[in-house]
Amino acid sequence: MTLTAAPGRARQAAGWRPPATAYGLGLAVAGVAAAWGVHRLLPAVPLLTASVVLGIVAAHLPGARGLVRGVCRAGLSFAGKRLMRLGIVLLGLKLSLSDVLGLGWATVAMVLGVVAATFCGTWWLGRRMGLRGDQPLLIATGYSICGASAIGAVSEVSESDERDVATSVALVTLCGTLAIAVLPLLQHPLGLDDVAFGRWVGASVHDVGQVVATAQTAGPAALGDAVLVKLVRVALLAPLVAALATSVRARGRAKAAAGEGTAGEGAKRRPPLVPLFVLGFLAMTVLRSTDLLSTAALDTAATAQELLLAAALFGLGSAVHLPSLTRTGARVAALGLCAWVVIAGASYAGVLLTT
Repeated sequence: MTLTAAPGRARQAAGWRPPATAYGLGLAVAGVAAAWGVHRLLPAVPLLTASVVLGIVAAHLPGARGLVRGVCRAGLSFAGKRLMRLGIVLLGLKLSLSDVLGLGWATVAMVLGVVAATFCGTWWLGRRMGLRGDQPLLIATGYSICGASAIGAVSEVSESDERDVATSVALVTLCGTLAIAVLPLLQHPLGLDDVAFGRWVGASVHDVGQVVATAQTAGPAALGDAVLVKLVRVALLAPLVAALATSVRARGRAKAAAGEGTAGEGAKRRPPLVPLFVLGFLAMTVLRSTDLLSTAALDTAATAQELLLAAALFGLGSAVHLPSLTRTGARVAALGLCAWVVIAGASYAGVLLTT
């Protein structure tokens, strides 16, 4: 019996293949490790920023681009979508309802106004400039809410093309990185004390890591207020995704009524009103607000969240194709610059009115 079973086991072992996503996920892990090394050598460069940049480099490096576009593509796409969702869920543990209320209603209202002005203005301008696909929507989301994390969340609901997502992430990451160097130089010329500078940074810089890197230049008071204001913007991710899902559902019903698609297709493509990862984000926020979690647990979750988002951003960065980007690069760059001016100006005015 043993002799007859052994060849079967040998054939089974010989025919075993790793999952299709294994190679890409392995490359993403290697990319995160390299990004961590860059961050350690250059602390001013956030881990997430380094991850995006290295993903773009891997997509164009002669020795690696074949892997990125071939056997690793499935795993890198998995990282850009699934790991992004997990990272967004854990991002909710950074936000406490008591912290938000402690800022005061005037500051909360200021943040709402800045987000609305930036989102609507950027989306409208992007459409007027004729940018392809969902790029206006994704860039508007990234600038107004929380950078690449918000882009990833919205792209899940809108089912955006991976190239549009990658281009939007690259643009928002570039501008957020530039903010780390530019905004501290403007603190004193603009007449901002440390607290006001922190709130300006929190209201205008895109990614949480970039906010920390920018605000810490003005000391702990600036850093504390910057993170709190930034997290209020992060909290707006859930209602934005829910509103977008409602819009996508409405468009699907309108197409079905006009006879442009079958009822089965509409049901298949209709996104949930509130995606599960957004519900998870809200649940983590509520859990954080209960003060049940220890500091060690929160620190562990924060590390896991950053690593998951880093892997996701490496995957998204690897989808950037610079030759294709150059065809619309001037318009994309112009939109990014305009959006940067809008959010920085609106945030500055809001800070002056509320401090």
